[in-house]
Amino acid sequence: MRRHLTYLLALAVLGLGTAMYAQTNNGDLGNDKNDLNKDKHDLSKDRKDIHQDQKDLNQDRADRNKDRRDLNKDQKDLAKDRRDLRDDREDCKEGNKADCKDAGKDRKDLAKDKRDIAGDRNDLHADNRDIHKDQKDLHNDRKDARADRKDIKHDRRDIRHDKHGK
Repeated sequence: MRRHLTYLLALAVLGLGTAMYAQTNNGDLGNDKNDLNKDKHDLSKDRKDIHQDQKDLNQDRADRNKDRRDLNKDQKDLAKDRRDLRDDREDCKEGNKADCKDAGKDRKDLAKDKRDIAGDRNDLHADNRDIHKDQKDLHNDRKDARADRKDIKHDRRDIRHDKHGK
């Protein structure tokens, strides 16, 4: 009987010691704190990325609007040059030699305006592509920031559970 009592007493002491050690051992608490710090750091970087992407997006939109204005201006110039060329051809048929020379200049202006319009259309297309890419980057950065905030919430909950044993 004494032997069994000794075994039971030893088992109780070892069991209680293990339970006490588990309560005081905060290895998991340290990991949770490290995770919390890393998530806070990641959230800070994501916020900076969001801000930078928003600035890029605004700049790309301003570039697009400027290119759109240039394109409209070039199209008006093209229409004006066509009108001038038409008038000069009519005057040239009537025998006005100065208007015949001016028609050549108008043709050169037409060619130049067409090149400008093509360039502006390419720029406008590139700006729209940049805007779309920046919007996707901004969306992904916001998604990462949401995930980091969620991770921070979970890490804080884990730390609280580790400290209070719940």
